[in-house]
Order: sequence, then structure tokens, then C-alpha cells
Amino acid sequence: MNAYYYLAIAICAEVIATVSMKAVKGLSTPIPLLLIIIGYTTAFWMLILVVRTVPVGVAYAIWAGMGIVMVSVAALFLYGQKLDIPAMLGMGMIVLGVVVIQLFSKTAGH
Repeated sequence: MNAYYYLAIAICAEVIATVSMKAVKGLSTPIPLLLIIIGYTTAFWMLILVVRTVPVGVAYAIWAGMGIVMVSVAALFLYGQKLDIPAMLGMGMIVLGVVVIQLFSKTAGH
């Protein structure tokens, strides 16, 4: 399987785990706690597979950047957490940075 598919799985798993943190209220909420454990385990396992063929810096930049944006979008829909214009502009720059890496970087491992 292509490393970028593993990276997509890692990003989605990390987003699920991170968004689930807000729902944890100790051991009285086992499902969010389980989502955190499974999500982060899956995310790091997939990231290990990714860095076998994609440079660590590139993989981490994409993983972290897309995770930030996706967590923010999920938090908007799940928890009603809104972003102001500077936050949205900053996230837009993060996405643009990921696009630049993918389109123009020779180190992206294509």
C-alpha cells in the first residue's frame, strides 16, 4: 500500500483520538477513552509505516498540519468551537504549506 494511504489513516486516527479527549470524564466514559487509546495507537503505527519511505520531516509536517485543520473542523461541528479570522488564515497557510510540499518538494518521496 502507498505510504500516503497510511498517512491518511494516521491523520484520521489522530483526529478521532484528539477530538475524543474533550468527551473523557475519567473512567465513567469508556468509549471516548477507548477511542483515544485505539486512535493514537493506530496513528503512531501508521506513521511508523509511513516514515519507512517518506522523509520524517515531510511526513510529520503533513500529519501535524492536516491534523490541526481537521481537529478544528471536527471541533466546530461536534462542540460548536468557532475560529476567528486570524485562526482560519493561519490554518489556510498550514494547508498551503502542505500543498507546496506535495507539489514542489523533491523530498516528498513521490
